[in-house]
Order: sequence, then structure tokens, then C-alpha cells
Amino acid sequence: MADTRHALRGNDDPRGPAGESGMTMIVTLSHLAEITGGELRGDSTASAIAITGAATLETASTGHITLVDTADKALRLPQCAASAVLVPANLTLTPLNIPVIAVADVHAAFAKIVQHFRPRRAPPSRGISPAAHISPTARIAPDVTVHPLALIGDDVELEAGVIVHSGAKIMAGCRIGAGTVIFSNAVLYEETLVGPRCIIHAGAILGAYGFGYKLVNGRHCLSAQLGYVILESDVEVGANTTIDRGTYGPTIIGEGTKIDNLVMIAHNCRLGKHNMICSQVGIAGSTTTGDYVVMAGQVGVRDHVHIGTGAKLGAMAGVANDVPEHTHMLGAPAIPEREQKLQFAALSKLPEMRKELKQLRLVVASLQQAAAGTDHNPNSPASLPLNTNPTEQRAA
Repeated sequence: MADTRHALRGNDDPRGPAGESGMTMIVTLSHLAEITGGELRGDSTASAIAITGAATLETASTGHITLVDTADKALRLPQCAASAVLVPANLTLTPLNIPVIAVADVHAAFAKIVQHFRPRRAPPSRGISPAAHISPTARIAPDVTVHPLALIGDDVELEAGVIVHSGAKIMAGCRIGAGTVIFSNAVLYEETLVGPRCIIHAGAILGAYGFGYKLVNGRHCLSAQLGYVILESDVEVGANTTIDRGTYGPTIIGEGTKIDNLVMIAHNCRLGKHNMICSQVGIAGSTTTGDYVVMAGQVGVRDHVHIGTGAKLGAMAGVANDVPEHTHMLGAPAIPEREQKLQFAALSKLPEMRKELKQLRLVVASLQQAAAGTDHNPNSPASLPLNTNPTEQRAA
């Protein structure tokens, strides 16, 4: 039977928060090998080593198990105080001074260990709070959870398993698919359509007016805002991200697309399936993407361009034109990765090239001075007529 014990833990314990009982779990290393399906490697005492928590290399202390996923990180183990380490089974390492659990997928196994020590708190099933504001025309499945101070507008439909946290606002005509979670203070404007199993994080805004204006008689007049937003199934929208409604039709986020915090997606955009959009990306209006597009942090994309399937845009890339499929782009303006790297390499050599240029100028100046002195010498070849022998001229 696995050895699983508990001990008191104070609030200032570096291992992090304890459970409601103030106890911390202590398990043997052999038990963690069972949990992860890994192979325990070490001396005869390794299986009985007591493990009190899981932490990364940077924060692990005595009693912790840590993880290493590359050979480079293994070089940092001597500076780590952890009592054991989780490693990939296919990783070749020099012998380590601490016990090892070798597993097929180190991150999946480490996640199991972390959750063993710090299990997720199951959200209480509260149903619909009496402190929530629910329109009488809203259609809500029996097992939906709506927390206090949430607002559910007229003709809203919440399908089975939807969770709406405190302060979220779902305006009239929205449809929320089964299993979707909407966190606190998110706002869904009118007619927003959300597919099943989506996650909308705190402060996200879906369906705000697009930034479109006409100049009429010297004044900026707001353009039509008659569209809406569609999130297809399994989309995740990060905290404080904004997705504007279309002018006449939808702004669409394709199935499985994951959007980080603080992203701006403008009106009429249509993103494909399984895109990865990192933090602080800005996508201007009417841009489209294929499937499996990746945009790294702070990418900026101008309006009315298309990013092809499988394209990858490096951090801070500025995209002004269409991007072909499976192309990697870097820089501002963005150009293919190989070309940009060659430019970066050339830029890194500019100080050395500038120094060489100064030296060459000195050499050229010296040669010019020497040439000028030669021109004043009557016996120099440069001062003689063409096809004239200088020896014969001197004899004459």
C-alpha cells in the first residue's frame, strides 16, 4: 500500500498553500512512480524517499520533486536542492546524484504529480444564484450555473453545463453552447454566438463596435454596427481580449483557436481553425487566416490581408501584405524568416564593417596622395607621352 501521510503546514510555508485542514501531503517516491507509470531509478533507498511537493528547477527545495525535459536543463540540477527529478525516458543523461523517475511524457507526468499535491478545487454547483439578474425570456438548461451579480439578457440561451461567473454580462440574443465557461466581468454584446466547450476569460469583450467611421461634413460618423461575433467550438479567449462585431455580418473565430490575453481582433475578421494568437497581437479589420496559423507576441496585421494556412509570424512582426501558406515571417515589415535572419546577421556586422570602411578610406587617401606626388615628377611614367620609352627620352 502506498505511504501517504499528512503534516501540519504553516501559512508561510514555501511549498505553497495547504488544504483547508492546514495539512500537507507526504508521499514516497515509489508511489509517485506508480501514479505516473514511470520507472524509478536510484539506489535501494530511493523508493522510500519522502516527497512533500513538486516544483520547477528554479524554486524546488529539499523534499520536492522537480522535472527536466532537456539535456541542457539537466546541467542545472547540481544547483537545485530537489530530492528527486522526473525525466523523459528517451533522454540520455550523465549519471545524476539524485533519484530519477523516467517517464514517456515528462510534462503530462509532472502535471499528475502537481495535481496530486495540489488538486484543483471543484467549483461548487450552485445552480442559478438569486443574486443574478436573469431575464424572464432567457432559456436556461437545468444544469447551468450562474453566479451572483451575473446578468443574463432577453432571449439569451444557455445550453447544458454552462458556467457564468460573477459580474459577467450576456446581452440580449446571445447563444452559449454546452459546457462553455464565462469568467467574471466578461461582456458579450447582443447576438454573440458561442459554440460548445469554449472558455472566455475575465474581462474579455465580445461584440463591441468596430472601429469604422465616415467623415461627413467634417465629423467622424460611426459606420453600421449590424453584425455580430461567432466563436466556434473549443475556442479560448484570454483575459481582456477584445473581438469586435462585424459591420453587417459576423466576425468569426474558427474551431479550436486559442487566443491569449490582451489581443485585439477588429471587425469583419475571419480566423481559421486551430490558430494560436499570442498576447498583444493586433489584427486589423477584414483580415482572414487559414488553419493552424501562429502569431507570436505583439504581431501587428494590417487590414484586408490573408494569412495562409500553417503560416507562422514571429514576435513583433508587422504584416502589410498577404502571407503564403506555411511561410515563416519575421520583422517589420515582415519578410520570410531566412531573408530576415540574413539581414539581422548583416546588421550585427555593421560596427565591424564601419571600422573597415574607415581603414579603407585611409588607404585610398594615401594612394591618392602618392598618385598626386607622382604626377609632379617629370620622370614618372604618368608624365610621359604614351608609347614613349623613358630611357630614350632621358638620353635625348
